Amino acid sequence: MPVTSSSSSIKRWPTPETVLEALRAWSTVQAERRGDLVALGYFGSYARGDAGFGSDLDLVAVVGNSSASFIERARGWPTYALLVPADLLVYTVDEWQTLREGGGRFAQVLSEETVWLVGPPEDPGCPGG
Repeated sequence: MPVTSSSSSIKRWPTPETVLEALRAWSTVQAERRGDLVALGYFGSYARGDAGFGSDLDLVAVVGNSSASFIERARGWPTYALLVPADLLVYTVDEWQTLREGGGRFAQVLSEETVWLVGPPEDPGCPGG
């Protein structure tokens, strides 16, 4: 979130490097706490390297299975602990495979841009592979 210096009214946004460092630490914690986590990555402006003031984090997670609806799944993730606002999409493995097989622009963007922090895409069971 932007912060204001005590001696100035100028807002400062965390640097992309600082945001990504915090994201890597956060993703390690999520991997340790969530036994169902198959993969976790980021895409969008931080992945492309063009994040700036006000940029949010675009995150994608793949879990083994979930009985929660797609809309409800992200609620259990503590994205509030990240340094900037984050949008998290949580897919099951089956949904991820369907998305990839269906093609489309969004699947292409995820395939090309996503930087995986958990679950290397080279693994046959992981997304992106």
